[in-house]
Amino acid sequence: MVVKVLVVDDSGFFRRRVSEILSADPNIQVVGTATNGREAIDQALALKPDVITMDYEMPMMDGITAVRNIMQRCPTPVLMFSSLTHEGARVTLDALDAGAVDFLPKNFEDISRNPEKVKQLLCEKVHSIARSNRRSIGAAIAAPAPSANTLGKPTAASSLGRPNLGAPAPVAGAPLASTAAPKRKAYKLVAIGTSTGGPVALQRVLTQLPGNFPAPIVLIQHMPAAFTKAFAERLDKLCRINVKEAEDGDLLRPGLALLAPGGKQMMVDGRGAIRILPGDERLNYKPCVDITFGSAAKSYRDKVLAVVLTGMGADGREGARLLKEGGSQVWAQDEASCVIYGMPMAVVKANLVDAVYGLDDIGRHLAEACL
Repeated sequence: MVVKVLVVDDSGFFRRRVSEILSADPNIQVVGTATNGREAIDQALALKPDVITMDYEMPMMDGITAVRNIMQRCPTPVLMFSSLTHEGARVTLDALDAGAVDFLPKNFEDISRNPEKVKQLLCEKVHSIARSNRRSIGAAIAAPAPSANTLGKPTAASSLGRPNLGAPAPVAGAPLASTAAPKRKAYKLVAIGTSTGGPVALQRVLTQLPGNFPAPIVLIQHMPAAFTKAFAERLDKLCRINVKEAEDGDLLRPGLALLAPGGKQMMVDGRGAIRILPGDERLNYKPCVDITFGSAAKSYRDKVLAVVLTGMGADGREGARLLKEGGSQVWAQDEASCVIYGMPMAVVKANLVDAVYGLDDIGRHLAEACL
């Protein structure tokens, strides 16, 4: 199936280059371009593309406002382009909250220096998000959480809503979400791995946890190095638990979630200490869910509760296998609430899960299982 793409950017050079790269793929068709957010909304309504690539900083209307409007009027998978700066990270996280599915760094030098690598990455992203679950995109629109810039630690759990787009159609062979209460246990660690769709999913899970959550938490989100600190800061402001970007030597403690730093690998040891290692170029993911899950299996055997959330690929499957061999519990997000049902599907198909839950039930069940 040919993927129809709308390219939105106020830079004529960038519009042309992105259009040229995408058009070189025989299974992608650029059906239109737009120079600002208002044009993007009009073109999205008129052309009904399968995917929209979106810049943030544009005249007339910025990209985040455009994404929010598109999600309200014609929900469409959006791929944001972002600068690799702390401010770029903040803006990108705002765009994901508004409903964008994924993002790519906007780097003019890379386009000139590594055209083949850029072409491959961009086309892969477009194809993957074209297959995303339209019923779960735009998750922040219906009932957005208060701004991370102004919110202190909330006194009641806050979580992101999503549009009421109707119940998703059942998928043949897909596991149904579990309805039974989770197994209660004195877990020494909760480990959560995710990728595409993960920033919003993690917000919705972690904001449901009470401040006295008794287990330490480690988070593995596929994300560039420039983004993880800003993401940890945002989660810390939104959640009643504490969240920080992990550093080498950090100690696990109840009510603290440690986010793996982008570009590196995070491991836990039996003394409850975090080890941060350089990102191995031989590994596709930095950070890698399998690495962290595997170290947790070695250190804590049957005392880990692992959760695999939305994301592309199969990262987490082999780590989940090690956890199961040690007697730990593994949960997966259900297909209906995933943006991309890749990582959860991998552990489900490998028969490694103890329970499958909808996204909005995972936080509550974590509290029930650990309290």
